[in-house]
Amino acid sequence: MIEQVRGLVADHGGLAVDVATLAEDTDLYRAGMSSFASVQLMLALEETFDIEFPETMLSPKTFSSLGAIQAAVQQLTGATA
Repeated sequence: MIEQVRGLVADHGGLAVDVATLAEDTDLYRAGMSSFASVQLMLALEETFDIEFPETMLSPKTFSSLGAIQAAVQQLTGATA
């Protein structure tokens, strides 16, 4: 799943760095992701994984790193690592 998340961040995160070089705990906002890009990323995640982020998860922390995104998607899909 982390590679799917990494691919979506590469496509929708608007980062100036190569997402393949980022550790799972790298702060995506410090790497250049804007709040607009995080919304675009959220929509892509919802479509890809057939999920809907509840209001309680709509915070910068949920989309702060590859690992945080993976954890949120796993929680919403019931998948395991």
